[in-house]
Amino acid sequence: MNGPWTIEMLARNGEVLHRYRAASLPVRIGRAYDNDFIVDDDYAAPHHAVLEAGPGGELLMRDLGTRNGLNHGRKRVQQVTLGGDTVVRMGHTSLRVRPADFPVPAELLDRTMHGWEGLLPGVAGVLLAGLVALLVTWLFDAQPFELLNYVLAPAAGIGAGLLWSSLWAFVNRLFGRHARLGRHLFIFGCGMAALVGFRLLAAVVAYAYSLEWLTRYGSHVAVATVAGIVYFHLATIQPALRRRLRVVCAGVALLASGLVLIVNQQRHGYVADELYMSVLLPPQLRASPDATVADYMGSVEAMRAELDAERARKADEEGN
Repeated sequence: MNGPWTIEMLARNGEVLHRYRAASLPVRIGRAYDNDFIVDDDYAAPHHAVLEAGPGGELLMRDLGTRNGLNHGRKRVQQVTLGGDTVVRMGHTSLRVRPADFPVPAELLDRTMHGWEGLLPGVAGVLLAGLVALLVTWLFDAQPFELLNYVLAPAAGIGAGLLWSSLWAFVNRLFGRHARLGRHLFIFGCGMAALVGFRLLAAVVAYAYSLEWLTRYGSHVAVATVAGIVYFHLATIQPALRRRLRVVCAGVALLASGLVLIVNQQRHGYVADELYMSVLLPPQLRASPDATVADYMGSVEAMRAELDAERARKADEEGN
């Protein structure tokens, strides 16, 4: 290992907090002001350790007889030979030493959408969350108009968005360099708008063209949308792992859809969701032709035959 050497102070997530370049050895480390590298750690001794060259030219860190000592690999050691990736803890301070010729990886391709970062995307996400909550309240409000409901609804939506996005921003800061709260708010707002927008559009199209499968299997689209929201949050935190994250989120979405099918089968005997209209729509939206009375009576007779057969089968099972 050839000098000069760079001493790095590390955070718990491995991020470098501080760097010091030493041109020559030995390098004294501790809390006292006469050290070459000063650590602000009450659990470090005034003169805690020294960096020096070993007999074979290797770089050593040696404990100077302190109370808390040096810890490497969860074990207390008197001295440790340092490689470029060796991390040594003294007190509550983690240190790593790298020589000038230590290889560094090539630069990463910048895939960050810088235009979707900061204040404006954050404000857009907050507004989307509030508007979606207001729209849902208006659609499902069957009581006389009360202004308080239309004030509390967007406030609740914005509060939920801030809470959800703040948790992701905290994780982002924990495992990355920045919180990126604006980006997480924007992801939440767009995700909620996509969820509600699809449910409304599917309900309208299903009602207009008698496409019942749009509502019977709409929960799977909701599962896929939630998986997409989580993916974009995770990709914001770790953009270098996007390919793996796509595979993981897709797998989780498939597993969740399978569970939905199982729950539907156990609940009412069909893998599809129960058919119902959560929002009443005007007859003018109907685009498919109306069925005749004869067609309706024929479908009722067919349904009656199925019910009679099912009733007879259950009666035979109970009799046996």
